[in-house]
Amino acid sequence: MKLKTLSLVVLALAVSGCGGVDPNSPQGQRQSIFKQMLKVSEDLGGMLRGRLAFKEQAFVEGAAKLDQLTRTPWQHFPQVRDDGDESRAKDDVWQRQARFQELAQTMEASTAALVAATAVQPLKPEALTAPMQRVEDSCKACHEEFRAF
Repeated sequence: MKLKTLSLVVLALAVSGCGGVDPNSPQGQRQSIFKQMLKVSEDLGGMLRGRLAFKEQAFVEGAAKLDQLTRTPWQHFPQVRDDGDESRAKDDVWQRQARFQELAQTMEASTAALVAATAVQPLKPEALTAPMQRVEDSCKACHEEFRAF
């Protein structure tokens, strides 16, 4: 009886591991970074839209973190799509590298501008709305061209 139970547990663990993304693979690395970017961006947008309380220091730190994160996922897109890579990235990422890199640079510039806007004191949410919208627009532009939904 114990052997049967142990076998079922081992089988369940093996099956649960199938189909997952290796967190150390390029795909796993970029997915982790993009999830972090989404979380930080949602919190910043939430503060500006009244969904979350506006906390000046948290916003400044979040903008800096988002700026730092936006500079990292691009290195995890290999020059050629990995065989078996079942990501949500369209093949266009690899076929139109120049455009993909252009949008990545636009994203980086938008988060840098958001950080610069946080340096203006006193910090006012209404002064951060346009820079944050540019960040969100740059995310959306890349997703529309290069993400398969």
